[in-house]
Amino acid sequence: MRSVCTLICVFLCGCIYHLAVQGREMSKGFALIADLYTGGVAGSTGGVLCGGAAMLLRWLCGKTLAFVICVFFAVMTLLGAMNITIPSIIRAIANRPKDDYVEEADEDYIDPATAVVNNIANKQIARRRQRREQQAVKNAPEETPPETTKQLPPEKQPRSTPKQEKTNASPSQDDVKQVPGKGAAFMERIDGDISAPLSGTSEYVKDETPPIPEPLPARPAAAKPVRVEGEDMGEKLPSKMPEFVPNAPIPPAPKLDEGKVKPAQEAKSGKVTAKEAARSARQVAAETDQAQAVQQPDYCFPPLDLLKRPVRAGTDGTEEMRENSRRLNETLASFNIDAHIINVTRGPSVTRYEVELDKGVRLNKVTGCADDIALSLGASGVRIAAVPGKISVVGIEVPNRAVTTVSLREVIDSNEFAKAKSKTSVALGKSIDGSCIVGNIAKMPHLLIAGTTGSGKSVCMNSIIISLLYKAGPDDVKLIMVDPKMVELGIYNGIPHLLIPVVTDPKKAAGSLQWAVTEMLRRYRMMSDMGVRDLESYNSIVLSEEDGQKLPQVVIIIDELADLMMVAAKEVEDSICRIAQMGRAAGMHLIIATQRPSANVITGLMKANIPSRIAFSVASAMESRIILDTMGAEKLVGKGDMLYAPIGCGKPLRVQGCFVTDTEVEAVAGYVKDNYTADYSQQVLDEIEKKAQQTGKKPASVSDPDPTDEELEGDEMLPAAVDVILETGQASVSMLQRRLKLGYARAARIVDEMEEKGIVGPFQGSKPRAILITKEQWASMKGGQTEQMGFDDLDSVPDELM
Repeated sequence: MRSVCTLICVFLCGCIYHLAVQGREMSKGFALIADLYTGGVAGSTGGVLCGGAAMLLRWLCGKTLAFVICVFFAVMTLLGAMNITIPSIIRAIANRPKDDYVEEADEDYIDPATAVVNNIANKQIARRRQRREQQAVKNAPEETPPETTKQLPPEKQPRSTPKQEKTNASPSQDDVKQVPGKGAAFMERIDGDISAPLSGTSEYVKDETPPIPEPLPARPAAAKPVRVEGEDMGEKLPSKMPEFVPNAPIPPAPKLDEGKVKPAQEAKSGKVTAKEAARSARQVAAETDQAQAVQQPDYCFPPLDLLKRPVRAGTDGTEEMRENSRRLNETLASFNIDAHIINVTRGPSVTRYEVELDKGVRLNKVTGCADDIALSLGASGVRIAAVPGKISVVGIEVPNRAVTTVSLREVIDSNEFAKAKSKTSVALGKSIDGSCIVGNIAKMPHLLIAGTTGSGKSVCMNSIIISLLYKAGPDDVKLIMVDPKMVELGIYNGIPHLLIPVVTDPKKAAGSLQWAVTEMLRRYRMMSDMGVRDLESYNSIVLSEEDGQKLPQVVIIIDELADLMMVAAKEVEDSICRIAQMGRAAGMHLIIATQRPSANVITGLMKANIPSRIAFSVASAMESRIILDTMGAEKLVGKGDMLYAPIGCGKPLRVQGCFVTDTEVEAVAGYVKDNYTADYSQQVLDEIEKKAQQTGKKPASVSDPDPTDEELEGDEMLPAAVDVILETGQASVSMLQRRLKLGYARAARIVDEMEEKGIVGPFQGSKPRAILITKEQWASMKGGQTEQMGFDDLDSVPDELM
């Protein structure tokens, strides 16, 4: 590169020379080349190449601009030939030596630009110091130093003038400037702070210190040495020593400054100099930082080698697809369905035959023949659905005879997973057309997984968890795992992403969900105080502060919901519904799996608040409707075959889920445990234990997110509901639903609670309930005067709920 720059620089110099000396008119045509050559030999032109380029540049932009351009690029190439760049010049100027700072250690390699700039700066510093010394010599009084150094009492000691003090202190300032990164003023402040314990050795002491004599003024003829770059002033003696008293003892290795006579004192044990104290402080700070780094190491993402490579199937399905296409055409023709196959796509588990319907053929005519088509193809069942994005095209999905396994590594190593920016991106599997499906939990924002035993739910859960370990660190995502079966998620105990150990007790699981509701409300209060609307905006503001600590996203994984619903149905349902309703903006997400998708396990309220679903193979169409609100899951073949319906997707997408073995799960989890220690929150554990003990003991307040003295025993929307009925003069469930945007069940519970408290009257059929209190009585109740009506705990309502 330097050689190329040198050649270009020489060429541009030739162009500059031609523009400078060429004045006569040149010939045109091929005779111009001869003139340039002749002129180049004679020295009147720049030659053929340089002169031709200069003439072309002058013709394009004029002689003056051409000259400027050539000079500019000549300078740039000259710098390149000298291995000097513009950024290096800027850095050298920014890092040039200053009056109050000199680097002690020389670097092995000195950048050329740095050397040039440092040389100029050092010369300027030397000139300024020489002028200061000359000025100090002129201002110093011509006094003869006393022949004895007899110590005077403190009140009789002579005091020097400010100019003398400035003159006498200048050599010490030079020594101080040798401390890296510290200016003279800063070191003077340090010397003033530690001068009392260092009085036996420090040169810089105050005048009122009795044991130290007043320094003598500098002799006019004494010339101070000028410190040059790279010179260590602390190790070399000055060129001329000051006059010392003959009888005074000389220290073994003193640091002498001209213009000062320091009394010789023996070094006492336990006393250090200011320079040594500063060095020790820096060493202690470095050791502290190193210790903190050891305590909190960076998260090590597990390598892909821990996952098995995908095994390609050795079977070719061409003959199978050709035979099924022929039989499918014959079957459609036998039922008088005017349609023909236009495309065949083979996926990992099923093959989709795209059939284009002629005009006038209804879709239900094809779907009504699904069992007959499966019988003619010899398949266990076929799924018929419209192909999104294509007009009049129906997809007939037929199971393959040999299912191709989709490994988790194949999806994690794909471009889709690598390009996903979200920390909560998870690998789900492959679609029929072979594209990798990557989900984003933050956008789902909650996921419901259901299917029969052996359909692939646990493998899907493991794939999601392993994907999070590969995508996010423990500072980005925290996990709460609930495993009532006690055998599925226990392998993850000890990973740093866990907020608490894996919960296996159903009562503690209900307590953990109630803690999640409390944490969600706490985050909303923090975001409200910050003036932001979501967790991402809150973290961006917090990280911009000096000591800011961001809030991680919390993913709550429940492996079997049916067991929790059997133990604490009301608490679990209320907590899940509240998190599902409000958890997205606070960074709280739910992943719920169950093998019994009945209506009493997955209630209508839970379905309404969990928009994203994954359905594995189920036994009946009714169960498919409970999960997906549509049929189709009963046609799945199992072994990871699923229907994925994310939020905003009109039709479910058929996906072959990722397969991960127990050996791979143990390898990834073990690697993460070995490189990062889990840090469980004891405060969270204590709160969950407290809530678990209270589960089932307070029927009127099981949905309370924080049953402490600071919160209201009952629904937190009760004060707002009372305000609404007092304002409108009507007490009905439908009115509370409209005004407070609540569900029917919650609004009805609030009305029943108001009836128990004596705020409204009993139910009267079609008539509205009677309101039994006034606004003044309600205000006095909120003020604490509620003993006659059972409102003793109303004072504990948080201010934001009032």
